[in-house]
Amino acid sequence: MTDPRADVVIVGGGHNALVAAAYLARAGRGVRVLERLDHVGGAAVSAHAFDGVDARLSRYSYLVSLLPRRIIDDLGVRVRLARRRYSSYTPNPADGGHTGLLVGPESTFAAVGAQQDAEPFAEFYRRARIVTSRLWPTMTTPLRKRDDMHEFVLAGGDPEADAAWQALICAPIGDAITEAVDSDLVRGVMATDALIGTFARLDDPSLTQNVCFLYHLLGNGTGDWDVPIGGMGAVSGALAAAAAGFGAEITTNAEVYGIDPDGEVRYRLDGDEHRVHAGYVMAGVTPAVLADLVGDPAPTVTQGAQVKVNLMLRRLPRLHDETVTPEQAFGGTFHINENYSQLDDAYSRAADGTVPDPLPCEIYCHSLTDPSILSDQLRTSGAQTLTVFGLHTPHSLTVGADPDRLREDLTSAVLRSLNSVLAEPIQDVLLEDSSGRPCIEAKTTMDLEQTLGMTAGNIFHGGLSWPFVENDEPLNTPAQRWGVATAYDRILLCGSGSRRGGAVSGIGGHNAAMAVLES
Repeated sequence: MTDPRADVVIVGGGHNALVAAAYLARAGRGVRVLERLDHVGGAAVSAHAFDGVDARLSRYSYLVSLLPRRIIDDLGVRVRLARRRYSSYTPNPADGGHTGLLVGPESTFAAVGAQQDAEPFAEFYRRARIVTSRLWPTMTTPLRKRDDMHEFVLAGGDPEADAAWQALICAPIGDAITEAVDSDLVRGVMATDALIGTFARLDDPSLTQNVCFLYHLLGNGTGDWDVPIGGMGAVSGALAAAAAGFGAEITTNAEVYGIDPDGEVRYRLDGDEHRVHAGYVMAGVTPAVLADLVGDPAPTVTQGAQVKVNLMLRRLPRLHDETVTPEQAFGGTFHINENYSQLDDAYSRAADGTVPDPLPCEIYCHSLTDPSILSDQLRTSGAQTLTVFGLHTPHSLTVGADPDRLREDLTSAVLRSLNSVLAEPIQDVLLEDSSGRPCIEAKTTMDLEQTLGMTAGNIFHGGLSWPFVENDEPLNTPAQRWGVATAYDRILLCGSGSRRGGAVSGIGGHNAAMAVLES
């Protein structure tokens, strides 16, 4: 069956694809979005994860930092974001969590013997903002070359700009962190942003950890990570509504199985095979999935390196540290066993094929900032949601492993890590579903690959790249200038695999749309 021709066909219905569809449809282009699953949103979705429990969990992605206000305003997207009161809390693993570092309105550096690091810690992030505040507005403009971007940062006029650029962009971020502060715990708090979903040491000469670090500090130039009111599904739902409102046609349960460079897309829907031709094809899928659809050789894939565990609690667990309340501790990012030395040791263990013990983890409690994801009954009862993100669990651990056994091993490692700093086992406060099962759900890199098509479980669709190109890279075509080019003129990337993609940002979709509209 041959469908009517479209101006643009978008393969995949993740949040970036929806942004691209909305911009193009708003400009009067005929847009088709083809999504393999029965719903859009990709990793930015909410779900009732536990039977009989009326809570809408952000099942995969969970916070928003990189979504530009410009996209929200341009498309009239009804998205509300809430700022968390505290930045983070870190129980001290040296004393089993009887002391801890709270970062926020009432920071407690002295409690962990790191008062001397309080001012250098603040200064480190002030200097970083010299760079990020200049880079942020460029994320939705054509790419610049490295030297041009360097000059642009220096043109801001801050005398420390060059030193800040060198520290963030040119040398391993571990150097800047260890030079800035002395405490192993404080260093770890800073270092985790370089390792979320990234399997690298902090002194890796490739600087892959630096790129990850930069993206975590880049959003709005400040790096604040906000909670989406209503959960991640509310973000994707609003984007889908905007795209459909402008006239984009969104088809779910459409399994694309082939793409030709001339613009033909082949897909299956309701047992029938379809063909549709388009002036441009946009890939919201990973570059590796795109290669398979086109029939190209498989590219080298950067593996993912995280496990995500969703928990539903009857109440927040008690802490050994009596100087902070659970609401303060879990109100920001709760770091567990993420001292700088622990992060390095965990990398070594994982590189040797072993699940790290203790496993570095961090927790996000969506429901403290946004209780709207809970039913009235759950809110009244004191129930809370927790998302635990385990670091240094690379996809290589799945090779030859039984998926269920690996999921159990990783879940056990997460729970052990949590319990090592809590005053009571986390299992004692778990809510039970309607069948009496504890409300705990783990998502491994294998799950991400099989369910969402994220190759090798990489949440960024591949290795993150600098938000600029090297001096010798061409910027001759609109697709190259916007960082969405492939080997084929009529096929563009529009997802997290595009340059400047990654995280819940919509930037990949925006930039792909701009490339088409500029052509």
